Amino acid sequence: MILSILLMTKLSEGYLILFSGLVIVFSALLTLSLFFKFGLPVMLYIYKIITKGPDKKIKDIPIASDDKFTGEEAAVIAAAIHMYLNEQHDFENPILTIKKAEKSYSPWSSKIYGIHHKL
Repeated sequence: MILSILLMTKLSEGYLILFSGLVIVFSALLTLSLFFKFGLPVMLYIYKIITKGPDKKIKDIPIASDDKFTGEEAAVIAAAIHMYLNEQHDFENPILTIKKAEKSYSPWSSKIYGIHHKL
């Protein structure tokens, strides 16, 4: 009698945990799907309205030049980029050699001293 009551309470607790977990997971999935279906397009539309500027074509944008930028500065920048991209590190041999390590005998790892003796 007591055993059956204990089994019923444990069984009902298991179903309660299962049901609550399923409700949490599926409600989270439903919330995320509704957000991606309706909330995200609204947010993108609002962002587009906020950042909307006057439409310009590429040919209408003037090319601004800096008169202070000289050829010497361009040469220094080009030399720095060239030195960075061609930077040589220490030469390392790409050939790998694998040597087998010799294991010395240890009674601690010996199988003959195992605790399970089959008779």
